[in-house]
Amino acid sequence: MTPSHHAPLSLRRSLLLGILLPIVLFVVVDTVSLYRQALGAVNTAYDRTLLASAKAIGELLDIEGDGPQARLRAQVPYSALEAFEADNRSRMSYRISDASGQWVDGAEDLPAWRGTLPNQGPYAALVDFYDDSFRGDPVRVAVLLQPVATRRERTMAMVQVAETLELRRTLARQILIDTLQRQAILITVITAVVLVVVQRVTRPVRRMSSELQQRPEDDLTPLNAAHLPLEIRPLTEATNQVMQRLQHLLDHQKRFVRDAAHQLRTPLAVLKVQVQSALRGDVPPTEALQEIQTTVDRATQLANQMLSLAKVEQVKQQQDFSTMDWAEPLRAVALDVSALIAEKDLDFDIRTEASLVHAHEWMLREMARNLLHNAIRLSPRGGRLSVRLLPQDGMAELHIEDSGPGISDELRLRLFQPFAAGHAHSGSGLGLTITREMVKALGGNITLTNLYEQGLCVGLDACVRLPLHTSPT
Repeated sequence: MTPSHHAPLSLRRSLLLGILLPIVLFVVVDTVSLYRQALGAVNTAYDRTLLASAKAIGELLDIEGDGPQARLRAQVPYSALEAFEADNRSRMSYRISDASGQWVDGAEDLPAWRGTLPNQGPYAALVDFYDDSFRGDPVRVAVLLQPVATRRERTMAMVQVAETLELRRTLARQILIDTLQRQAILITVITAVVLVVVQRVTRPVRRMSSELQQRPEDDLTPLNAAHLPLEIRPLTEATNQVMQRLQHLLDHQKRFVRDAAHQLRTPLAVLKVQVQSALRGDVPPTEALQEIQTTVDRATQLANQMLSLAKVEQVKQQQDFSTMDWAEPLRAVALDVSALIAEKDLDFDIRTEASLVHAHEWMLREMARNLLHNAIRLSPRGGRLSVRLLPQDGMAELHIEDSGPGISDELRLRLFQPFAAGHAHSGSGLGLTITREMVKALGGNITLTNLYEQGLCVGLDACVRLPLHTSPT
């Protein structure tokens, strides 16, 4: 089973999720924090009411009797608590105990306080607040330790005031509902704003996508990035570069097909005429076969060189280069053409020094082969042919010197153009074109210079210069 791949999110969805999710999480945390703060403020306010009621009760306490007969007395009317009751949704009760914890007045069944006073708090009085249960209902209780004194006696009274939680809970629910409503409105507004902004920001991208979909298949013109955001322009520029390379490849392919059709048509037509002439017996069979062989050889050479020219473009695009010693493929090619050199009885000399270049081995071989073939073909029988490779001034220089007729100034202007042969019947005119394309792809240059002795042209120096590299990769 092949692993399932999740479809990538769209740019709009990614922006919405990336913006809204953190905002929603922040709002949720903020809502909880606001609710707790509001609830704390409500409890503090109601606790102050409990404390005020306890203090009001404490002010009504007195001591009855003297000495051992002294007793804490409380005369607390209900009206003392009525002023502190907010409405009929909450009920307040109280209990007064003496210093020993004995009940004195109020609700005797209100559980007695068993806690300790806090070390610090928001209240300066001797007071404590706690949650408890009274008559089956949860209550909030305030405990006040109230000193009671007369001129002869003094004691400590414990005043407990309990309030049911209905009003607090109702107010807490209302605070929560109000907070959630405000935060929901805030999230709705933020979502709407983000949707509008994301829609506007991504509109140029959608427009460009629509334009690309409506383009003809062969339309590789550059994209207009003027209306796109700055963050998208690098992608557009990279796309334009790819389209430019594709356009170059397409143009090269069209040119190759056009040139191939044009150049191969002539030798094929000549071959057909020669075969028809041989069949009619216009020329002797041996002579006819020789003419056919010559035509086939030229057509084969032309086809091979045109394929080489197409391969140059392929290697340029692949950039499959490595650092190597140019001397090795050069000597290998010289060995391959040694039979041609011996056939013309040329005075051949080769001298090489280690020259590291960053290139493709096939390019180095094909480049040397084309230049050596030209030099051998143009050199007279028994002439001189010299090959020298040496590093100089950061460049690897290859010099191939023949003893041919050289080139004229008029021919030099068009010698590197496709199918521009230097001399009649001397070749297809693609060898130097292929060589120049290879040299350009490798970042070098090629020059053709006539050699003179005593004012006479005695040969041609084909010089190729490629950048040196310090170490192999």
